[in-house]
Amino acid sequence: MNKKPELLAPAGNLEKLKFAVIYGADAVYLGGKNFGLRAFAGNFDLEEIEEGVNFAHEKGVKVYVTVNIFPHNEDLEGLPEYVKALEKIGVDAIICSDPGVIKIIKETAPSIPLHISTQANTVNWASAQFWYEQGAERIILARELSLEDVKEIRRRVPVELETFIHGAMCISYSGRCLLSNYMAGRDANRGECAQACRWNYSLVEEKRPGKFYPVIEDDRGTYIFNSQDLCLIEHMDKLIEAGISSFKIEGRMKSVYYVATVVRAYRKVIDTYFGEKIEKPLQYWREELEKVSHRPYTTGFFFGRPEDNALTLESSNYIRPYEFVGVVLDYDENNQIATIEQRNRFSVGDEIEFFGPRGNDFVQVIENMRDEEGDNIETAPHPQQIVKIPVRQKVYPYDLLRKEKMNDE
Repeated sequence: MNKKPELLAPAGNLEKLKFAVIYGADAVYLGGKNFGLRAFAGNFDLEEIEEGVNFAHEKGVKVYVTVNIFPHNEDLEGLPEYVKALEKIGVDAIICSDPGVIKIIKETAPSIPLHISTQANTVNWASAQFWYEQGAERIILARELSLEDVKEIRRRVPVELETFIHGAMCISYSGRCLLSNYMAGRDANRGECAQACRWNYSLVEEKRPGKFYPVIEDDRGTYIFNSQDLCLIEHMDKLIEAGISSFKIEGRMKSVYYVATVVRAYRKVIDTYFGEKIEKPLQYWREELEKVSHRPYTTGFFFGRPEDNALTLESSNYIRPYEFVGVVLDYDENNQIATIEQRNRFSVGDEIEFFGPRGNDFVQVIENMRDEEGDNIETAPHPQQIVKIPVRQKVYPYDLLRKEKMNDE
């Protein structure tokens, strides 16, 4: 029997970390306010990292911190002190790729395990061997590898291997991008990606300056760099059998709803493979992934060269069939009343789906609703408004509410 792999989830802020843990992640990865590649995620100051580590460790979940920028000289200021603080907090690993950063970490906090970031572009067993000899405990492989490539590295190098299984794909080689810097003056390799690859582009012929030709599709241009999202939930058996140590979900910029839904789906599928009885079949969990904001799905490079079918040429818009509307805070079993924190507007008469980490999903219509003062209300329009609604089945804190979007929404 293969060893059960780790399910690794994104944590863009403290709330997302808690939902990732509750919904089944074995580990989470997060970034501090500096030294990471997601400058526009919520990110964590040191006090929040400590709180997140304490919360996760109480649940038996690991926490990895990204220090994966490609720093210029001025970016190194404060790094040794930051690394020492992470060591004191007790983080479980640092994710990094720059040799200078690695040198500083090894000199400053040699007890912290090193995970080599996907930005290191590890695409062959010799590179993996090199990083292993430098003391890396784990290598996060480049997204451009096939499953056979991964198997070859697994056969040759006794190091933990981590691969992405779900989320946004970058048109640049494992995220090593200059486009954002050139187009917007924001350096993606120092954490400030403007996602310029998602913008509209048209073709210009050298001798016809100022005349823009749509490469295909519509008169606003085409999305020639617009990669589809990775989704490997239907192939988890093959990935498990390949001996991959950790399965990584992309998405520190995504919502609580996204993190909870995606983590739960992969958790259930992995557990099913290892013999745990899960009431719902694979197809159910595959359909769950259609309910979060996403671009059309692809299997990326895992089963051969993606060619044209990995790009979405019509639009850079996300597919958003469902709306996240609330979080359960409490449930009064005697009166069957749920206390809900609103996240998006919902009203009496709406059909709402409740779901949580236990998988006991159900749908019901909101028959009536009261505000915190006990007054009847018809709608919950205010962000994070606290409301009470009758709910016929037991629900739990951290359960979520969503509703299907109508065509006119």
